[in-house]
Amino acid sequence: MRADRLVAALMLLQTRGRMTAAELAGELEVSVATARRDLEAMSAAGIPVYPQPGRGGGWALVGGARTDLSGLSATEAQALFLLVGPAAAVSGQARAALRKLLRALPQTFRADAEAAAGATVVDPTPWGERERHRPEMVDRLQAAVVRRRRVRLTYTDGTRERTERLVDPWGLVDKDDAWYLIAGTERGRRTFRVDRIGEAEESGESAGRPDGFTLAGAWREVVGDVERRRSRTWATVLVETRHLAVLCDRFGRHCHPEGTADDGRARVRLAAPTPLDLARNLAGWGGLVEVLEPASVQAELGRIGAELAERYAAART
Repeated sequence: MRADRLVAALMLLQTRGRMTAAELAGELEVSVATARRDLEAMSAAGIPVYPQPGRGGGWALVGGARTDLSGLSATEAQALFLLVGPAAAVSGQARAALRKLLRALPQTFRADAEAAAGATVVDPTPWGERERHRPEMVDRLQAAVVRRRRVRLTYTDGTRERTERLVDPWGLVDKDDAWYLIAGTERGRRTFRVDRIGEAEESGESAGRPDGFTLAGAWREVVGDVERRRSRTWATVLVETRHLAVLCDRFGRHCHPEGTADDGRARVRLAAPTPLDLARNLAGWGGLVEVLEPASVQAELGRIGAELAERYAAART
């Protein structure tokens, strides 16, 4: 039987107490024969469900056995449906799962959970851009992650070198509409951009995973490494306080205000990978930003300014 039907059937039996195969079939939107086969398969697999014949009979969990999936408080149920509700707006599978979960909740929770599911719509497409689509490669890799199967893939790195890798897929991350695969390799954990993966096929071998691994924890480490590479060069600048918010919005977490200078301007520390990166980002500010140090950033700004002055000198006359 399908795993999603198993979960839904267990939750329904827990919340309803006893159900006939026909009632279960109606809730799961399958035939009575399929529902009966599912119940029998669950019992044969060791799940404590049993049938009781006659009037008022049906299938029930032995001794009131419970599954934690529906042991939710009202607040937890609302939080769950707030999270999964937006996905149901764009995915038919998520919509069907949401419907089955909602039916399995205790009756007193259902109204608030249903309201929570419809409280938010997520539209990830910025104004003026075409609708984004989830890459087919993501689905293929995600299936390997769930099944814990090793994947043989071809990958083109940042230097355009194409290689073949055998990896243990551990998880996928969607970061600002770019997908990343976190995987184990013979050299340890690696992060692969999905749009650089040319081909990917399951090898049939079981994939390993470190004890205690969490995708969220691994991604925090990846982000930390990236941020350290992006903040190798620091500069101290002065900017009028009315422009500070805009400057910090441009540099994000690499903008650190450090108080006010004697002339009333805000003193700020900014970071980027190289002096040239900092200069390029600050050149458009013109005289609104004064770079106090380092000299390398000042030199790059001077060079950029000289290039612009030479190119557009005729336009000033």
